Amino acid sequence: MPLPPEVLTARVRNELAICQRSTRHPIELGAGTRLEFPLRIDVNLQQIPAHEWRGGEVQRRFNHKFVMKITPDYPFEKPQVQWATPIFHPNIMMPEDGGLLCNKLLEEWNFNSTILLFIKGIEFLLLNPNPLSPFGTESCTAAAQYFNTHKTRHLPTMKAPPPKVVSGN
Repeated sequence: MPLPPEVLTARVRNELAICQRSTRHPIELGAGTRLEFPLRIDVNLQQIPAHEWRGGEVQRRFNHKFVMKITPDYPFEKPQVQWATPIFHPNIMMPEDGGLLCNKLLEEWNFNSTILLFIKGIEFLLLNPNPLSPFGTESCTAAAQYFNTHKTRHLPTMKAPPPKVVSGN
């Protein structure tokens, strides 16, 4: 049984306000300031180092976007997530492959889960790819092979991205 609409709206507004105060990432409502469900939330993760495949090379990318959709069944139903920017990651599909992400927070979603904890979980996933459990897409499988071979760890989060850095062996 879903929450009453006024309770759901108050909970989501509160969670979004906490996200705005607790992260440095812009979080925008796709529908404007009025909350209508399903609600589209555009999240722009900034200054989080991850990889992308560009120009035939693995390179660093520091800004990432994804879309969260929250249905009227939230928080009993987990948010739907679609990645929107290029990524070279074993656990996040390229947007053209569906943009899905493999995240334990989605698997273990429950009534007490929050949008903030979910966003923090995505930050952790970006910084700690799991090449032992990739999605079956070509790009995710290639990323898993790359991370297994290179054992590359991400750079610590930086205030501003450095000049273009090409990942080495």
